[in-house]
Amino acid sequence: MSTVCIDTHDLEGDARDWAVSKIQYTNPVQIGGSTVMVYKGVPFDYHPSTDWAQGGQIIEREKIEVFIRDGGWFAYSSLSKPEDFHGETPLIAAMRCFVALSLGHEVDVPEELIK
Repeated sequence: MSTVCIDTHDLEGDARDWAVSKIQYTNPVQIGGSTVMVYKGVPFDYHPSTDWAQGGQIIEREKIEVFIRDGGWFAYSSLSKPEDFHGETPLIAAMRCFVALSLGHEVDVPEELIK
């Protein structure tokens, strides 16, 4: 599997969810371009940047703050200050923040996830 180095601020779609899954589960699987996790032998879709049941837990646990500024969504953590992470939605901003806090400002993601 070839990878591409992406700035955390630029993570999009499945690449963003894949990066979050690397932190949460360490062994994400790609099936048909979608991030799928296997837990106790059972596969399930993993989309924390669009599913509040998945991403909301991370925001709460990691104490990531999400706010609106200049009409856009931003997220930060006490560990990321003074840097904010922008996103089209609160979950997108928060997941970019989470990835940067855990993996740094650049992350290698599978090339097939880059659109």
